[in-house]
Amino acid sequence: MLSHLSFGVSDLARAIAFYDAALAPLGLVRVWTAADGAAGYGPPGGGDLLALKQQAGPVTPPGPGFHLAFEAQSRQAVMDFHRAALAAGGRDNGEPGLRPRYAPDYYAAFVIDPEGYRLEAVTRAQA
Repeated sequence: MLSHLSFGVSDLARAIAFYDAALAPLGLVRVWTAADGAAGYGPPGGGDLLALKQQAGPVTPPGPGFHLAFEAQSRQAVMDFHRAALAAGGRDNGEPGLRPRYAPDYYAAFVIDPEGYRLEAVTRAQA
């Protein structure tokens, strides 16, 4: 349904460091970097699903109710995403675990990136 999503960032170098680390456990990589202050993330050798764009002024992420969820291949990948995101400057917004209110097998973790964007990694895999 969606082609890609773009986030404005106030510090592209900081955002790249965060997303390089946080998305690696999910099998996503930086697929391009533009000289004019942007970077894109997606599957290796593919197109971007998420683009980061340097903004001239302050950035105001969407408020409560908005978050971006990334598909993980395993529960371990969800845990690794959470750990990597926190180590790269993100803030915890929900430790890895089952979320039975969504579905009996819904396993997810939530973080807030250095800009304030809310992110989730989720899987329905049993392991």
